[in-house]
Amino acid sequence: MADSPAVGTAPSPPRQHDTREVVLFGGVYGAVLASSMVAALSQYGHTSAKVRGYDAAWVLVTALASALAHGYAHYIAERAPHRRWDVLRTLRDEWPLVAAVLPTVFVLAGAHWGWWAAKGVEYAAFVLNILILFVLGVITARWSARSWPTAVLMGVGDALLGLFVVVANALIK
Repeated sequence: MADSPAVGTAPSPPRQHDTREVVLFGGVYGAVLASSMVAALSQYGHTSAKVRGYDAAWVLVTALASALAHGYAHYIAERAPHRRWDVLRTLRDEWPLVAAVLPTVFVLAGAHWGWWAAKGVEYAAFVLNILILFVLGVITARWSARSWPTAVLMGVGDALLGLFVVVANALIK
């Protein structure tokens, strides 16, 4: 029982994740999740404005559920004694995942509200998420002191992950 704290001492706080780590992980996870959800929701070709409103809601609800599940999994996985509000702090750290899907929600909601055509809006969402992955890849590489050419190459590699989701969607249809 060498791992348990001494009697009468306060439990140590769980590992705090670096802000960059949280933002980048959540951003990548959210962008891939958004692309996957749009691919799944548009699989049967329903393109009405009403359906795009449902799609926007589903993407947002899925992101919130994923953030909740992921945050709670982190909380449980720590296996350390926790203080009273640590679970809320852990869940709060999942905000980048939700933030990363908001552009896709906006694109789908805009189609629902008639700001642009509902038909084909999933392609704009795919391009947007691929761009988000590219930018996150470049930012990560630059934070790691990589040169600009290397950073751009890493961004392209990350964007290929998003492109893989789009191609997989096309093959599944």
